[in-house]
Amino acid sequence: MIKAILVFNNHGKPRLSKFYQFYPEDLQHQIIRETFHLVSKRDDSVCNFLEGGTLIGGSDYKLIYRHYATLYFVFCVDSSESELGILDLIQVFVETLDKCFENVCELDLIFHVDKVHYILSELVMGGMVLETNMTEIITRIEEQNKLEKQEAGISAAPARAVSAVKEMNIPQKIKDIKLPDLPSLGNLKF
Repeated sequence: MIKAILVFNNHGKPRLSKFYQFYPEDLQHQIIRETFHLVSKRDDSVCNFLEGGTLIGGSDYKLIYRHYATLYFVFCVDSSESELGILDLIQVFVETLDKCFENVCELDLIFHVDKVHYILSELVMGGMVLETNMTEIITRIEEQNKLEKQEAGISAAPARAVSAVKEMNIPQKIKDIKLPDLPSLGNLKF
């Protein structure tokens, strides 16, 4: 089972963190720092698996990571997960991000956090791998984008209604109303 997914830059700044096991927020920050120190000091020529840090389970857990340009993608998993399977999952995640953002970069993860979490939830939910087929994932993302565009059209309807009312020029229409002559009060008998 996947316990956590962490993405941080070369300076240790977290760009995405998703924990599938409860940790208090201060402990999450410590885990991110410890994981960064464990992963960043490793040479690029060594394998991409290592024992989990002391804060996230020690030797019972493994850190599986890939380093792309300025970002580290780290999955903390228990012994039931396949290291090579998780490496492939990281590759699918990064390629999906790359297709969705057209040459994904660190800024995409910062400014489109909701979309990145949505993409991640198509791959992994509750610590379990849901989908590894990138075509299926991208199809779901495109369907979500269509729904968002439809909702944007619906949410824009009140604004269109207000502008239509403004274009009606109601004050002028009120002035143009022809009312019948009313009898004066002096001519009325009670």
